[in-house]
Amino acid sequence: MTFPNYIATLPKPVKMFLFAFLVALSVGYFSGLNFVRQTESTTPQGVIENYNGNEDVPEAETMKFKKGKREMLTIIHTHILSISFIFFMLGILVWGTEQSVKFKTFLTIEPFVSVLLTFGGIYMLWLGYSFFSYVVIFSGTLMTLSYVLGVFVVLKDIFK
Repeated sequence: MTFPNYIATLPKPVKMFLFAFLVALSVGYFSGLNFVRQTESTTPQGVIENYNGNEDVPEAETMKFKKGKREMLTIIHTHILSISFIFFMLGILVWGTEQSVKFKTFLTIEPFVSVLLTFGGIYMLWLGYSFFSYVVIFSGTLMTLSYVLGVFVVLKDIFK
């Protein structure tokens, strides 16, 4: 099975367009990760508190309350749709690079699995299954690594 490695052969103005897209996309992606860091959702306990609240902890620096059902559905709905679209667009670009089919398959399928595990895990966590905080952290980390690798391989071909 072969696929055209088209990005390296594109005209310079098109490569500039793709570069600008990847920069803007990355600013958005990493500002979202900064928000996660700001909400202290980088630890299992932080993830639990972000969705289930910490009002039972009197010494908490920031009081957090359990999210309502409508808020959870909005968070899950918007994130699954928007992040899936991000990885769909990035995946199209990854398939135009000079990487192996196996590597491109991993980089373009894995993020969708991680999106479902991350936000499905958040929902399960909200339902009271605290151990899903580990699933959320692991899948979120893997999703971000896939994003960084995908952008890197596309940039590599843009600058050829």
